[in-house]
Amino acid sequence: MSDQPITMKDLQTENPRWCPGCGDFGIIAGVKRFLVDEQLPPHETVNISGIGCSGRASFYFNTYGVHAIHGRAIPVALGVALARPELNLFIHSGDGDALSIGGNHLLHGINKNFNCVFVMYDNELYALTKNQTSPTTKKGHKTNTQPTGTYLDPIIPMAFALGIGASFAASTADWMPDHLTQTLKAAYAHKGFSFVHVTQRCPHFYPGNFDTKSAEWFSFLTHEKGVPADKRLKDKSEVIVHDPSDRDQAFKYAHSDRFYFGLFYRNPDKPRYDEILQAQLKNAKPQDRSTILDKFEI
Repeated sequence: MSDQPITMKDLQTENPRWCPGCGDFGIIAGVKRFLVDEQLPPHETVNISGIGCSGRASFYFNTYGVHAIHGRAIPVALGVALARPELNLFIHSGDGDALSIGGNHLLHGINKNFNCVFVMYDNELYALTKNQTSPTTKKGHKTNTQPTGTYLDPIIPMAFALGIGASFAASTADWMPDHLTQTLKAAYAHKGFSFVHVTQRCPHFYPGNFDTKSAEWFSFLTHEKGVPADKRLKDKSEVIVHDPSDRDQAFKYAHSDRFYFGLFYRNPDKPRYDEILQAQLKNAKPQDRSTILDKFEI
């Protein structure tokens, strides 16, 4: 709580413990760069995570944090948003934590549209449990739980978020530091549930899943109201101008076989559950606490 500028060192705790080359390193580094760029005070910031490799993220920020139980980071975060709306709230969740055991909470979190930045780490695998099929695993990929190859088409996170009615849906990747930080900046500026999908490497259990040395297999979505293309890769990849208010076009990009990174959709007018409840509390008539339960007497 000093008057000195916040630095990356100020946000450091213990050294992160993931497999060498894991994309999680890049994601938390990107979030820290964003916190420094925006000078968000650590004592006014909360990082909440679930279970899985991404679950460790809350330990690696010198901010307030909660390591919640599997799939339940969102309801814990909603409690924080309602009790302390002035705090900067970040949720860290993996593809399994978010779309499997936590799928119901993600559905209602998006629908409630409470103010937070939701960062989904998607390596398309259960890695903490040593190479198991996750909801986003590519069809036919061999895992320890389906050794002959996965049976079903994967859930598409961006299509899921758009289908539920996300007020903000964007996609980026762990190896694009500039694009990742710019995406987080846009997500934080949006007031509501900002869904940020991060394509993430898992070199230990899923090596070669994403070709990080080539930019030919993906495109950037850009717009004056969106996210600029990554500085390092914009000349090596296709760049498309996409209006983030065009939800129908966002769906088409989400369902394409090609990868797209950028801001898919943004609706600043979607009602927020936290604002509605806080307004009710503010406008509620004072009552004598000793009589609150009287009407329930038998």
